[in-house]
Amino acid sequence: MSRVKRGNVAKKRRAKVFKLAKGFKGAHNSLFRTAKQQVLKALRYSYVGRKRKKRDFRRLWITRINAAAHSQGMNYSTFITALKKDNIALNRKMLAQLASNDIKAFQAILETVKN
Repeated sequence: MSRVKRGNVAKKRRAKVFKLAKGFKGAHNSLFRTAKQQVLKALRYSYVGRKRKKRDFRRLWITRINAAAHSQGMNYSTFITALKKDNIALNRKMLAQLASNDIKAFQAILETVKN
């Protein structure tokens, strides 16, 4: 059986890991074994972070809507329930943008919901 020389393949595989490990501190960007471990860990964290970002933004939007609704004398849950009852299909992101950037429009929506 002939001998398999993996020089080129192994070099490419290691280069791929080192490229992903660029910017890591200490041995984590220069030694292959530790770099590989840190890259796997970083990829796990980035996956979780993408899921977490959605949660965090939703919490932020709800907080902004709640603050704007409270300033007009209504709480968040009552406001959202009234929106659904009146078939006003605005998502939380749009409501939060209105609450922070265009308070007049938000007040108009709130008045529509109150009546």
